[in-house]
Amino acid sequence: MIPVLAIAAWSGTGKTTLLKAIIPALCARGVRPGLIKHTHHNMDIDTPGKDSYELRKAGAAQTIVASSQRWALMTETPDKEQIDLTYLISRMDHSTLDLVLVEGFKHEPVAKILLFRSDTGHDINELTLDEHVIAVASDIPLSLQVPVLDINDAEGVVDFILQWKQTL
Repeated sequence: MIPVLAIAAWSGTGKTTLLKAIIPALCARGVRPGLIKHTHHNMDIDTPGKDSYELRKAGAAQTIVASSQRWALMTETPDKEQIDLTYLISRMDHSTLDLVLVEGFKHEPVAKILLFRSDTGHDINELTLDEHVIAVASDIPLSLQVPVLDINDAEGVVDFILQWKQTL
């Protein structure tokens, strides 16, 4: 099974910023990461007025838009209250990946690195350190029962991820 690692934190902590730094660093080390990003917003990756958008809005339950550079599958889920992370992971082509990174999904039972920034208005005691948390990346030193990484040191975070991946 492909390793799955979530990067989880409160909004505004820097999940996307960290991922934008560690994804190219992983690629530079020969790791092929996939990414699943959770959003709380009603998002749409299709453009109104385009044929694919109009056909999907006409009632297609699933729509694939494909070109020679990429393809995307859009699935309508109006009756689903919860997003099934396991299902989403199963939709990925594991033959082209070494690792699936997940942004968000902090309540899912997958390995995760929690992020903490001292200026976000949250207290360190608010972090939920359950059995799935393998580390915390922070901008200040912390005394925790899991490794504490420097949130501003992408290469150090990648070193940790690769060491973790080897233990699986």
